[in-house]
Amino acid sequence: MTKIAFVGLGNMGWPMAANLVAAGHLVTGIDAERARAESWAQTHDSPSAPTSFATSIATVSADVDLIVTMLPTGVEVRDVLTTAADDPRDGLVAIDMSSADPVGTRELHADLAPGGIRLVDAPVSGGVPRARDATLAIMIGGEADAIAVARPVLAALGDRLFEVGGPGSGHAMKCLNNLVAGTTFAVASEAMTIGQAFGLDPTLMFDIMNVSTARSFSTEVVMRQHVVTGEFATGFALGLLAKDVGIADSLARAMAVDTPVADLVAARLADARDALGFGADHSRAHEHWST
Repeated sequence: MTKIAFVGLGNMGWPMAANLVAAGHLVTGIDAERARAESWAQTHDSPSAPTSFATSIATVSADVDLIVTMLPTGVEVRDVLTTAADDPRDGLVAIDMSSADPVGTRELHADLAPGGIRLVDAPVSGGVPRARDATLAIMIGGEADAIAVARPVLAALGDRLFEVGGPGSGHAMKCLNNLVAGTTFAVASEAMTIGQAFGLDPTLMFDIMNVSTARSFSTEVVMRQHVVTGEFATGFALGLLAKDVGIADSLARAMAVDTPVADLVAARLADARDALGFGADHSRAHEHWST
């Protein structure tokens, strides 16, 4: 049994931490809301893999083998892991499964190393349904020895594990994946607006696209299942998509790459986020753009 502190029990973190318990690991749940961490521990406690909760990483960092973070941004991740660095267990590995700035992740990796904490970045794709089913796609960056420790734990969370490079590489891949996803969503939304203005049936539009060359996750799932139907319930917050695409846009600038499309999509998503709120379902951006 691996002793794991799981930090961040939100929509994704709650089922992911539960899957680690189901895999037989000893998990301590930690969340900014104490009541949520306590509820998670009570809900998932089992005789074979008893759970617990803590109010701060500082109280458990000397006793766990792994720390897993699933937090909104790299700022919170840095706060947690630098706190853990005050008194880490020998050989402690931290797995950041959040979406964060890859340049900042490289810096955090370097900052943690002198204290003995080995950082692996392992962001995910698949949303809440695949978090529940432990079928996430996981993009892994880090050094080989740390990844070797992290991989058996990650295998309890996803069925597609990709090692993509050194520190920060997982986070780079995640933001670029979401750049493509955000871009296809934005242009599919515009296509629907144009088509409706001309008199086309949006349901038929996406039925055609989904058997044609325009097919993508955005046309199949976001537009056809959520926007056209008016459900707007993908479970992925607009603020998170705007954040990820913004990270990709910033990475382009850091790499001195000219990306006019990324610039535009990042601005469009940020505008929708500001108008609708961070927590709005990202599919609702269509409503804002089409009015």
